[in-house]
Amino acid sequence: MALLDPRLTLARDGIAARSLEGIVPADRYVETSLRQARVPSAALRRTPSAEAEQLDQLLFGELFEVLDETDGWAFGQAQRDGYVGYVAAAALGAPGAAPTHTIRALRTYGFSAPSIKAAPVGLYSLNALVAEEGREGRFVKTSGGWFVAEHLAPVGDRAPDYVAVAERFVGTPYQWGGRESLGLDCSGLVQQALYAAGRDFPRDSDQQAAMGEPVEALRRGDLMFWRGHVAMLTSPTDIIHANSFHMAVAIEPLAEVVERTSRLGGGEPTGYRRI
Repeated sequence: MALLDPRLTLARDGIAARSLEGIVPADRYVETSLRQARVPSAALRRTPSAEAEQLDQLLFGELFEVLDETDGWAFGQAQRDGYVGYVAAAALGAPGAAPTHTIRALRTYGFSAPSIKAAPVGLYSLNALVAEEGREGRFVKTSGGWFVAEHLAPVGDRAPDYVAVAERFVGTPYQWGGRESLGLDCSGLVQQALYAAGRDFPRDSDQQAAMGEPVEALRRGDLMFWRGHVAMLTSPTDIIHANSFHMAVAIEPLAEVVERTSRLGGGEPTGYRRI
């Protein structure tokens, strides 16, 4: 039996999702339950602890398939990108109405009432999902609060240029495992830019390196890889990436990054892909 990527396989400690019966060996197969992120962002962690490594994040409105829940932690799988891990159960709720809109601003507040003077109830990131419940003036009511309509886009509305989306993140702090507008990592930046353009994309850089086709003559939008790192070309000579050198999203000359990465022991680029 072929080995499955544990990052994307809903199984642990001899328990697996019923849907994996006959595919993944397990002592017991169980039915899963579907939950939905009810906070602006929720960490998906390696182990059930608030101090554990963050592997990924759920954004508001994203679905999470729960295999098991113990001591306030739900073990399951993010439906949007397939990543498996632990999420604080308090961050999840029963699924609501199907989303009608995504957040299209880099970040925006949801308010407690349809007024810019109302108390904010949360700061939401690009690509979070909300369901419209009503309107008043320029405000849209959702379960996440009242949003300015201009900061929303109908589900299925696609940004025309994913590189331009990535460029909006310049200066955003680096956060390992992050994919929110307040902080994200290299593969999170690439994934979020492509999500905004209506394209599904995997979570980690090694998974992303298997997408598309290899190229040599580089152009805007191509992806560049090192071992454990990914960047996006903004031109044939410049890249944008969330990186731990600057601890932020930055645009830099490609040649400068190649030289610095090699000098600091990060090795040479491992490939270029057109997606």
